[in-house]
Amino acid sequence: MTQQEINQACNRAIGSLDSKELKNALDTLQGLISGNRLFSFQDRLNDIHDTYRNMLRYRTEGAKDPMQEHIYRSLQTQSYELADAIKRDLLGKESTLSYYMYLRNTGTTLFPSFDQAHKQLKTEVEVDNQLGYENSLTDLFNRIWLSDTLSLQDTEEIKAILADNALPHHIGCQIVSALTLGLQTMFDNNKIMLLFDAASHIHNEIRVRAYIGILLTLYFYRNRIKLYPAIYDRLGFLSENGQFIKTVRTITLRFILARETEKITRKLQDEIIPEMLKLNARINKKTDFTNINPEQLTEGMNPEWMEMLEGSEISKKIEEFSELQQEGADVMHSTFTHLKSFSFFSKIANWFLPFNPNLSIFHSPGSTDKETSQILNLLESAPFMCNSDKYSLYLSVMQLPESHRSLMIGQFSSQAEEMLKQNKEELLSNIDNTATLASQYIQDLYRFHKLHPAHLDFDDIFSFPLDFHNLDILKPYLSDEESLTIIAEYYLHKNYFADALAIYDRLANEQMDNAMLFQKTGYCRQMNGDFEGALDDYLHADIIAPDKWLTRRIAFCYKALKLPQDALKYYLRYDKLQPDNLSVLSSIGHCYLELKDYNEALKYYYKVDYLDNKSHKTWRPIAWCSFLIGKYDQARNYYKKIMEESASSQDYLNAGHTEWALQNLKGALAFYKEAIRLESGDINRFKELFYEDKEDLLVAGIEEEEFPLMLDQLMYSL
Repeated sequence: MTQQEINQACNRAIGSLDSKELKNALDTLQGLISGNRLFSFQDRLNDIHDTYRNMLRYRTEGAKDPMQEHIYRSLQTQSYELADAIKRDLLGKESTLSYYMYLRNTGTTLFPSFDQAHKQLKTEVEVDNQLGYENSLTDLFNRIWLSDTLSLQDTEEIKAILADNALPHHIGCQIVSALTLGLQTMFDNNKIMLLFDAASHIHNEIRVRAYIGILLTLYFYRNRIKLYPAIYDRLGFLSENGQFIKTVRTITLRFILARETEKITRKLQDEIIPEMLKLNARINKKTDFTNINPEQLTEGMNPEWMEMLEGSEISKKIEEFSELQQEGADVMHSTFTHLKSFSFFSKIANWFLPFNPNLSIFHSPGSTDKETSQILNLLESAPFMCNSDKYSLYLSVMQLPESHRSLMIGQFSSQAEEMLKQNKEELLSNIDNTATLASQYIQDLYRFHKLHPAHLDFDDIFSFPLDFHNLDILKPYLSDEESLTIIAEYYLHKNYFADALAIYDRLANEQMDNAMLFQKTGYCRQMNGDFEGALDDYLHADIIAPDKWLTRRIAFCYKALKLPQDALKYYLRYDKLQPDNLSVLSSIGHCYLELKDYNEALKYYYKVDYLDNKSHKTWRPIAWCSFLIGKYDQARNYYKKIMEESASSQDYLNAGHTEWALQNLKGALAFYKEAIRLESGDINRFKELFYEDKEDLLVAGIEEEEFPLMLDQLMYSL
């Protein structure tokens, strides 16, 4: 079988188990065993088959078996584990995926036991053998990551390493990362239990990483988790920690924020950098750098430069960018996208390694102790950079020539110190640095899943919603109003309206008299294009607590649903609450226009035009209404003004109608030709638009028999 066929068959078996179609799953597994001559698994499958048949037979005969549910759950569990074992066996021989390549190439060279790895690490720490320590830590990571299901002895030995506080905390961090990465390949209850152990560790970085590993595992195995009561028990025990809900909530928000990374990258590359380059060009034109003397340098920055910056769109974007960074968003990703090709990153373990100033790479030839110490101190204390990027920055700087290197370090130092100064009070008050550690680790995970050369060999966890609050196993802990409201508000703030709506609906169903919740469900539905649903929610909220914002939203939904009479009622109500709102006055005019009350429409369009003498947004509807009520000269005058500014193909079409109604056929033809030109010469599109106005042309006194004659004349003139 090919790798693709193996995956498809195994996924089919797992899918059947998720759907509780045990017979289908067992048949699929039998096909894999028979088709690939994996007879070492046949006895396990036969035992499951026999037990299941007996259980079903007893049930059919009406026998009451108090153990039936327990037996069925056990059979499901055994079937899942058998499917995993078969998949690992088949792919282990054939697959070109990184995991199985590592397994074949390095699996036999690692520590024979975790106890031996523990002793080796202790020895190297005691004798200060840094290089040996790093190699042993990498081997330990690989040993855990590549392991099959852990035995009880393996589990106890790894637990002993985690509990050894005499070892550097980096070891615990790497154990947690290896467990998390291994669980992405294959389910293992003992690995999850170790994550729960790590989640109670005294060191916060280990603890936060373990929480993230647990949440990801619960998410990706949400169907299978139900078969393991011990996981529910351990989660319940962990929740007794007073910080449990807050930590899970913080991690959930950070994963939501991670969705913004690609948007931020695009914004930086497509908007901010091009704008800065334009601004730089403008500054250079105004500055003669060839004639600067020392006296000028003491005068400070040219105020004109600051005026140019403040007056540009770039200043708003930079401010927005800064706010995102303060919020914890991943604004550095685009900067380091191309800085992951160093040999340091050839080891998968190093993508997750906490920043460690003692690493051997920091004491390589080519760097002075002063330079190394300076940049390491800054990197170690920089909360706005993830570990992976810190390594990238150091390695990049060390590749520069010495003169450039010093300049780069100086620039980074000043920027880093400024940012640290800005965050000083927050850092001093924030003893619990959970949010910072969660951000850094999630960004490390993001780098790995997006930038590792073989990232396509791993399931991209960031392509999933990762809505942990919707997991059944976590609902008992995250169903309180405070948690759900915080998460929903964050979704809403980031414009993830469908996600926000799912939570607001839950809250609104429990609080039917809460107008604010129905306003928000309505808004989310509106932003997702469900105007009928939005209108229902808005009307519900309006009964409880009417207000201006709500009135305008209701009017908009009626308008979007092509119900101008209802929309008009609410727009008029809003106009009484806040008179002379130009947008609302225009909308009232549009409603009257749709209701064919052209004279009333004109009154409101005139009022808007009078109050707003700059934008001229109402010239088009004034011109069209004038045409519809037979004021052709007035319509002509307005179309002339429109064309002096900026006219569309529709404007030229309507101007042509006006000239035709005035019996100026040459003028009509000229405007129609221009309309076709603006439609890129698309005659069919022009005819479509032309005949949409058929009834209005008939009212203007143009005979229907003249339509084909005008179009043919137009074709000749083209």
